[in-house]
Amino acid sequence: MPKIDKEQKFFDFSDYGRSPAVYLSSLVKETPLTPIHVTYAFGIIGLISAYAIFTEHYVIAGLGLILKSIVDAMDGELARIKESPSYSGRYLDSIFDSILNLIFILTISYKSSSPLWMGLIAYLCLQLQGTLYNYYYVILRHRSVGGDTTSKIFELKPPTAFAEESQTTVNLLFRIFQILYFPFDWLMYQFDKEAFRIRQFPNWFMTMISIYGLGFQLMLIAIMLSMGLINYIIPFFVAYTALSFIFVGLRKFFIE
Repeated sequence: MPKIDKEQKFFDFSDYGRSPAVYLSSLVKETPLTPIHVTYAFGIIGLISAYAIFTEHYVIAGLGLILKSIVDAMDGELARIKESPSYSGRYLDSIFDSILNLIFILTISYKSSSPLWMGLIAYLCLQLQGTLYNYYYVILRHRSVGGDTTSKIFELKPPTAFAEESQTTVNLLFRIFQILYFPFDWLMYQFDKEAFRIRQFPNWFMTMISIYGLGFQLMLIAIMLSMGLINYIIPFFVAYTALSFIFVGLRKFFIE
């Protein structure tokens, strides 16, 4: 958890891929492998996992989802180690996450007893859950001494590209990113506009909401697939969204 200071670190249920990602990044730091290559790699791993779901190799699919989470964390770690940040990589990472989530959910819907419309609702719920976690986490990072301020709740215009990347590519990826994420960011802001005034979120609160992080979401899907519970995944993630009202209520009434 390198994006916040020591006092604000919390146990993050969704960040289990961080340690192996750091280790793997250290192994390849002297190679020509770039963070963008790693981002493409987790995209490919995600597609293979979706295919494994389609062919009913559910244990393999579950392992693939866990591996995807590890490699997903690796591109950012490698960028830090190589000191090669890029907006292209950052936006591409988020775009891949959203598209892969849709592919996972629709494939699960197709192979289970859940209708397509419920699968689409589950995808929206999955994205809203992740947005809730990211919303509070980004605010926490902005409040940290020396914390990361790269991510923002609302990104209304494309940033200036780094010297090593194309501004045209950054602009294109930013627009796609905005289409995929802005509606959820806006909705989360409507739920809790006053969160920006909070000086620090308690560690227990951040740990609780980390169950909405993408890594933990994928772990839940992996476990349910491996246990033969594919028919319950779609309705579970729709119902799982109910916790968001509890989390927002906790923030509003107990964290000031």
